[in-house]
Amino acid sequence: MLENDLTTDLIVLESHISGLFDSIRKGSSMLKDFQTFEMRLFDQSSLGEMIRYILDSAKAVFDLDQVTLCLLDESGELSQLLAEESFDPAHHRRLTLLCDKELFSVKFGYVLHSYLGSFVQEHFGHFFVSDAIPLAHIAIIPLYQRGEYLGTLNLGSSRPGRFFGSITDDFLAHLSMVVGICLENRLNIETIRRTSYVDTLTGVNNRRFLEQRIGEEVARCQRNSDPLTCLFLDIDHFKSVNDKYGHLAGDSVLSIVAKAIKNQLRNNDVLARYGGEEFVVLLSNIDQSTGCEIAERIRRNVQSLKITFSEITIPVTLSIGLTTYRSDRRDPLTIAEAASCLINTADSALYQAKNNGRNRIEYHDIPRDRPFALLKA
Repeated sequence: MLENDLTTDLIVLESHISGLFDSIRKGSSMLKDFQTFEMRLFDQSSLGEMIRYILDSAKAVFDLDQVTLCLLDESGELSQLLAEESFDPAHHRRLTLLCDKELFSVKFGYVLHSYLGSFVQEHFGHFFVSDAIPLAHIAIIPLYQRGEYLGTLNLGSSRPGRFFGSITDDFLAHLSMVVGICLENRLNIETIRRTSYVDTLTGVNNRRFLEQRIGEEVARCQRNSDPLTCLFLDIDHFKSVNDKYGHLAGDSVLSIVAKAIKNQLRNNDVLARYGGEEFVVLLSNIDQSTGCEIAERIRRNVQSLKITFSEITIPVTLSIGLTTYRSDRRDPLTIAEAASCLINTADSALYQAKNNGRNRIEYHDIPRDRPFALLKA
């Protein structure tokens, strides 16, 4: 009898030990996967890449059926930063950005604590997207950083009970912390980067940004044999505006004109304040004909502006110089040479537009026989 009891106890003990080792192995595997995920998350070089990595890789790494992000974007900074890297949230169904805190509260509720449990469409449908695989168990994890509520990271599985267990609780708490830190750090980095490349008066990019970006655009042009059009724009009689109405009025004119130019461009076009009252626009994959149409649209738009300062209407017009660069296999220009030639040819066309009466557009071909004749010292 005693022998049978001992045998039974041993069997039960072996079962418990086996289960314990299984849990340890499972926990070890989960920890290894998470460490890999965490290191790669820190390595993402932009906000858009980080969001893509969270949405795509977490699903595969942790064997989930759905991963979504719901983020609060009251200032619109997230949307702006993503737009600058051509990341359109509208094309990513698993990312939701809401700028209205009240709307965010109504739609999602402020999830102050993680929810781990069964999926109920009526209560949790807003956190996920319609999918062919029905969800059974979900984890909705609040994201905080420095006491600020960022939103939620939402994990979904078709397996019932997927997120139960103490190991899972610890894992999700750590995941929430890491994702929150990474998002905040990336936002801070992008904000600092953006600030260093933005003209504080007009809100558009500055010359430093242009000098970096133009090389990238020329390289793409040479690689793909696509056209690259450059506009050099100058506000006519701007010195007279400052002299007659004052520098505050001049600042207002610069800011309003910059916005008017930007409103006529695509998200991926480059607009930079070159200096003083001069602006430069780079239009990737835009030929001469289309470039002239865009330039004319900008010119008309600025001319129609009703700029008032201290109840005085200030008339404003633009002169625009334009050129288009298209590389071919025989092109002898390096990236730096082509970039310099592009700017200087457009500047030369602008000079002609001003000499011919202002408030007009002039086009110059990039000289192929003496490509450096127009380069400034």
